[in-house]
Amino acid sequence: MPYSPTIDIYTVPTSLGLPFSHWSTMSRFVVTGHAGFIGFHVARQLLEHGHEVLGVDAITDYYDPSLKRSRLQSLRHFDKLVGEEFELEDADRLLRSITNFEPDVIIHLAAQAGVRYSLEAPFAYIQANLVGTFNLLEAARISKPKHLLLASSSSIYGGNQSLPWSETDRTDSPMSLYAATKKGTEDLAHSYSSLWGIPTTAFRFFTVYGPMGRPDMALYKFVKAAFDGDAIDVYGHGKMRRDFTYIDDLVRAIVALINTPPVKNSPVGTADSLSPVAPYRSVNLGGGVPVELMSFIESVEQATGRTLKKNMLPMQMGDVLETYSETTLLRELIGEIPRTPVTTGVVSFVDWYKSYFHIDSTT
Repeated sequence: MPYSPTIDIYTVPTSLGLPFSHWSTMSRFVVTGHAGFIGFHVARQLLEHGHEVLGVDAITDYYDPSLKRSRLQSLRHFDKLVGEEFELEDADRLLRSITNFEPDVIIHLAAQAGVRYSLEAPFAYIQANLVGTFNLLEAARISKPKHLLLASSSSIYGGNQSLPWSETDRTDSPMSLYAATKKGTEDLAHSYSSLWGIPTTAFRFFTVYGPMGRPDMALYKFVKAAFDGDAIDVYGHGKMRRDFTYIDDLVRAIVALINTPPVKNSPVGTADSLSPVAPYRSVNLGGGVPVELMSFIESVEQATGRTLKKNMLPMQMGDVLETYSETTLLRELIGEIPRTPVTTGVVSFVDWYKSYFHIDSTT
């Protein structure tokens, strides 16, 4: 029987237990997309450790804004948060907000997400991911942060057949507009790093999941279907493999990387993607352990106690069969990489989902 839950605030655990050495001595952070899934978790960790955060988010209706509002509500008790609501396409307001705040670090996580939605609303991707990023880079040029960190995606590897995907692999064959805009994000950021000497790190995210996750993502859809008694669409006939990355592991890596701004002509280790002409590098943020989709679905069934009905379907346009991150560079930059097992991460998501929607799993 379908549920019609009452939405309210979910209180997330208050600390990831990061080593003190991983916390930046820099104290003022801009986080774009702080009402989004990843941005919320990053902003929360910075605030938990006493940093000042300027959060900027447009609260678009790409998915239910009530979830974004709920995330923001859980941040409001931090007195060092300044939250602003507007689109990054508003160049004048963005520049004014950032320059007035005088950040040490900018973490750019706002974007129009989703491979499949880019087939339906391509203009949104051009505006948010390219125009918005350009405006952000202009603000960085003027405010001169000590480190600019921005979100890219594993999708930019596109048709690359060599696995695992390494940061030094070519990224010239994007298979979706979303991927192309993320490639554009990296290229724009590299040019600004080269021209203006902005130390810049681009994260390439690999299938991030966890509590407070987006409703358009597979895990959310699978868990919702399990409790509603609906069937799920299984693309690629369940043979696709994804390098799932648990949100806490991702945040640990981002926080640690704050302290490693690229230095021109000073590579780190043997696998550095450092640009030959700029203080710029790209870094894979993934678990390095691909999981077959059917195994992931089994973890959902175990965590929910439900057997899912499955519609087996072919691959969708823009999708790739497998994602697999090479993590040597990440390890050389931050040391040991945290890896939460998928079974553990799925249970955490299901626990959040039941709490958020007031689901009694015994019914």
